[in-house]
Amino acid sequence: MNNFNNKTSNGAGKTEEDAWVIKSTGERERFSLNKLRRSLTRSGADEETIERIIDHIVPELHDGMKTSQIYKHAYSILKKNKYPVAVRYSLRKAVLELGPSGFPFEKFVAEVLRGKGFTAQTGIILPGFCVAHEVDVLMEKDNRHIFAECKFHNQQGIKTDVKVALYVHARFLDLQKGHDVKEVKTPKVHEGWLITNTKLTLDAIVYANCAGLNIIGWDYPEKGNLQDLILETGVHPLTFLSTLSARDKNSLLEQGIVMCRELKNSSAPLKSIGFSDEKIKNVVNEVDKVCQGF
Repeated sequence: MNNFNNKTSNGAGKTEEDAWVIKSTGERERFSLNKLRRSLTRSGADEETIERIIDHIVPELHDGMKTSQIYKHAYSILKKNKYPVAVRYSLRKAVLELGPSGFPFEKFVAEVLRGKGFTAQTGIILPGFCVAHEVDVLMEKDNRHIFAECKFHNQQGIKTDVKVALYVHARFLDLQKGHDVKEVKTPKVHEGWLITNTKLTLDAIVYANCAGLNIIGWDYPEKGNLQDLILETGVHPLTFLSTLSARDKNSLLEQGIVMCRELKNSSAPLKSIGFSDEKIKNVVNEVDKVCQGF
């Protein structure tokens, strides 16, 4: 096993600290063993599995290697060793595949919030003071109504910035003022939330904390981030499923099917895209594994 306190040779006379990799944005950065370890730890992999993966990956590092190649290699090893851990590690990619439009993501977020005890509706129009607003998700719990704006990106490397936080906060203020001044009969919005499947810029975090806007990013806050909420509720998108091709997933998303457990409740969506009874059985078997939560 590697001694992580020392530099590790990649077999070409270099150490892993000498390798420069290409991110999904096209940027080059020095390979970070700590980043890889943190990612694997968050996926639920134990120390022995992490060391085994690093022992496989580090010798193959080379300048210009894409981070997506490193991800695929790590995922293939996880899949061989412990299926649920592999699912955790592929979680972010599965959510990215909910695009290209944001509607499936909104529906998915609403289902996650229901799993946390909220009532949640999507696509609700509420009057503001200046204009009416189509609210991505309107949720309610303990007689408090919360407006949530869902910001979806289908590419890695993009961050949700302060302009988005400013926009969401402005909508929240207009909704509150519209209720208070016009005395409309629609529910009073007590809180504004920004929920995104990406990381957040520091300015977005600082502004939101200052303005009282609740923000949930892929890995922010440290506890209760989007990844945590998905794992806690056991709500998984159908894009998790390896028994479905990319074309299958897109066809089902176009039908408004987003959660993998919807495929267990009814075989009609799968039959509509030409699945045989045997293929449907394979999908349902995988749903039973994936949608149990961890």
